[in-house]
Amino acid sequence: MSWLRSILRTTTLPQSSSLLTHLRRMSNLPENTVYSGPTPQTQRVTLSQLRQKHKNSQPITMVTAYDYPSAVHVDMANIDICLVGDSASMVVHGHDTTLPITLDEMLVHCRAVSRGAKTPLLVGDLPFGTYECSSKQAVDTAVRILKEGRMDAIKLEGGSPSRIVAAKSIVEAGIAVIGHVGLTPQAISVLGGFRPQGRNVASAVKVVETALALQEAGCFAVVLECVPAPVAAATTAALQIPTIGIGAGPYCSGQVLVYHDLLGMLQHPHHAKVTPKFSKQYARVGDVINKALLEYKEDVTNGSFPDAKHSPYKISEADANGFVNELQKLGFDKAVFAASEAVQKMVTKSTK
Repeated sequence: MSWLRSILRTTTLPQSSSLLTHLRRMSNLPENTVYSGPTPQTQRVTLSQLRQKHKNSQPITMVTAYDYPSAVHVDMANIDICLVGDSASMVVHGHDTTLPITLDEMLVHCRAVSRGAKTPLLVGDLPFGTYECSSKQAVDTAVRILKEGRMDAIKLEGGSPSRIVAAKSIVEAGIAVIGHVGLTPQAISVLGGFRPQGRNVASAVKVVETALALQEAGCFAVVLECVPAPVAAATTAALQIPTIGIGAGPYCSGQVLVYHDLLGMLQHPHHAKVTPKFSKQYARVGDVINKALLEYKEDVTNGSFPDAKHSPYKISEADANGFVNELQKLGFDKAVFAASEAVQKMVTKSTK
């Protein structure tokens, strides 16, 4: 403490300053933080903010994205949650189901999204085969999603006893979890395909009971996929945590759609097959992309691209002639002819 007494003896503090303010100026510890380090330039959406929105009956927005450009767009739109979904298996990798995608592939997608989306809460899917064997496997995978994928939370599918135990173990490990009930694409083997759930009494009751079990396990929200609107309404009313609907009608606490689906980016047969009926297209970006690519091909084919405007890097006439002379010395006759012709065209265009 002798150094502190020395400072206090030799330093005259302004009348309006306090010792705390003075010492804070001497420290690299940001204000209002517990640990040292730089303060973030942007504030990421927190679980507390989502709980407050839910408490105030404000709808929660969520978009599934898989790469840096889409994540930037999601960020610019101030979406609350960005999900890096295992649906990348279908949308990005061209598979017919979500099952083939690996944890390593998911981590690549997660890292790319984390670099682009600075404000949404980031949630990474646990892919099929990475959390079913044991609670330890589930926690280990969730830890990798946060540490290597740079996510803030994870999502897992289903409500079987083992999945509930896995969700509880992950929460107890200090990781936030979103549950997922209704149509769970990873379970198509037992569901018999991508089939809606909750369409009879027993199935509808199971949706509500499963969502309640996931809440009891500590999940902070539950995705309801492809269930009738009354079932989603009942589930939302029964829970104290938010429900995020996808093909579940308007009575959820929020909604989620896939970036490519809502933009209408995917117009070729494979994606026409895997784009769900419930997805609203807010644009037809795929048509714009197709048109642009066809125009590009035509311009290259007829020689109109690149033109002078899109050939911005110049060499002076003197250096160009010197370059031609050097080529002659090296005996590159064809190269001399090509360079000379290009120089002549350059000179001609500059005099017009």
